[in-house]
Amino acid sequence: MDTTPKPIAGVSTFLDDRLGAGSFLKRNMRKIFPDHWSFLLGEIALYSFIILLLTGTFLTLWFKPSMGEVVYSGSYQPLVGVKMSEAYASALNISFDVRGGLLIRQIHHWAALLFIAGMMVHMLRVFFTGAYRKPRELNWLIGVGLLTLALLEGLTGYSLPDDLLSGAGLRITEGVMLGIPVVGTYLTFLLFGGEYPGHDVISRFFTIHILLIPGILLALISAHMILMWVQKHTQMPGTGRSEKNVVGAPFYPAFMAKAGAFTLFTFAVIALLGTFAQINPIWLFGPYTPADISAGSQPDFYMGFLEGSLRLMPSWEINFLDHTVSLSVLIPALVPLGIVMTGLALYPFIEQWVTGDRREHHIADRPRNNPHRTAIGFTGITFYGVLWLLGANDEISANFHISLYETTIVGRFAIFIVPAIAYFVTYRICIGLQRSDQAMLSHGVESGVIKRLPHGEYIEVHTPPMEDIADHIRGKKEIPVVESGEDTDGIPPKGARTALGRLRSKMSQAYGTDHIPLEEGHGHEEHAAIGAGDHSDGHKDGH
Repeated sequence: MDTTPKPIAGVSTFLDDRLGAGSFLKRNMRKIFPDHWSFLLGEIALYSFIILLLTGTFLTLWFKPSMGEVVYSGSYQPLVGVKMSEAYASALNISFDVRGGLLIRQIHHWAALLFIAGMMVHMLRVFFTGAYRKPRELNWLIGVGLLTLALLEGLTGYSLPDDLLSGAGLRITEGVMLGIPVVGTYLTFLLFGGEYPGHDVISRFFTIHILLIPGILLALISAHMILMWVQKHTQMPGTGRSEKNVVGAPFYPAFMAKAGAFTLFTFAVIALLGTFAQINPIWLFGPYTPADISAGSQPDFYMGFLEGSLRLMPSWEINFLDHTVSLSVLIPALVPLGIVMTGLALYPFIEQWVTGDRREHHIADRPRNNPHRTAIGFTGITFYGVLWLLGANDEISANFHISLYETTIVGRFAIFIVPAIAYFVTYRICIGLQRSDQAMLSHGVESGVIKRLPHGEYIEVHTPPMEDIADHIRGKKEIPVVESGEDTDGIPPKGARTALGRLRSKMSQAYGTDHIPLEEGHGHEEHAAIGAGDHSDGHKDGH
């Protein structure tokens, strides 16, 4: 556009006259954003977080974070006269006596699930496209921190109603904390204010849930957005796109209109779920008492993999320095989550060390073009999925009439075998997709036109792929490999003279070797005809 739109010009002039910020606003309102559907995945999490803040503010006005005992006298008749905590009574009051309270409660819960799910799929998109590489490593670490805090936020919020189901989760949390050597008992007494369940945990979780973690989340999300804005957005390879430009639409009006519509769409989906899909009916579970437990209790999906790890782990414990270490609790609680989160945080730096690649990357990779990275990602997803699935081993056993013992034993083997299979299968699929890309560039695409050759054979004519598709394929970049060959005197490079250096060289060769380099064809129809003619001559001699 040659001229600045009036809405931008007017606001910019107003701010410039008072704050001197007009030029900043003009420049940033015209910032270009690439147009690709996968970039909207992170926005789902952002808009869900906004809905969480709004609905959470409403619920805060009515919720009483107290474990003081009261006798229920509200509208839900089956619980009238039952002793319960003020927290549970106020949650029932929100559900049945506050106008629109149950709808807001359910919208809040569904938004929390969508917030975490949106963060997960967004991080997977960033991982599989290599968008975490230089200069975005810091933003990637912020994202890992956001996901970790979101899991803690979900745990604290899930426990606030003080119903029997959330109490079961809180009991597991207490068991995990007690399993931590040396300091576990002190941490448990600090959180619960004494012996479990104490009288302080709900009020402390309430403060953590509405003040501490949301404040940190808000700060980190702001930092995440600012860094993304400053570093510019990654884009998928294609026509006219390079490491030095961004091809797309301006923030105003195109992206702003799109973001506004997507915000409303996200809210509509969550509102429909809150209206028609019941979630967490706390009145059916009853108030929490330490002596009771609900059968078949399941946590929200994001905690399912920790539930599965607890169910799969054998009942191991050891005595060390006069301390009993419950490995059956400590390992499943800390190791799977530690592997996933630590692996995510360190992966950009491990990849940089293995490949020696310290260039800036603003063009995203297609997942198929880095088969080892994609295979590692699917290995992690499979590891998570097996644990998540086995978190319902009792339901699997009951519905499929399989022994619970057999289900658990199979799960213990599957947690190691299935991810390894996923790695191999994913790697081979990526190689196959690269071969398909190579064939498209070399021979073109099927046109649907059948041609008869002079010697009588019929072939299908291939045509060159559309230019934007071809440019998308040509965007494949070679993965760097560190130098490892010996010089003319048989002396290896300086970095490959130690055991660690030799290991790095081998890993780099395996990670970066391109098995399917792209080659352009020299003619699509002619190539097919020549190949077919040669094939036909061979058959003539046979006849």
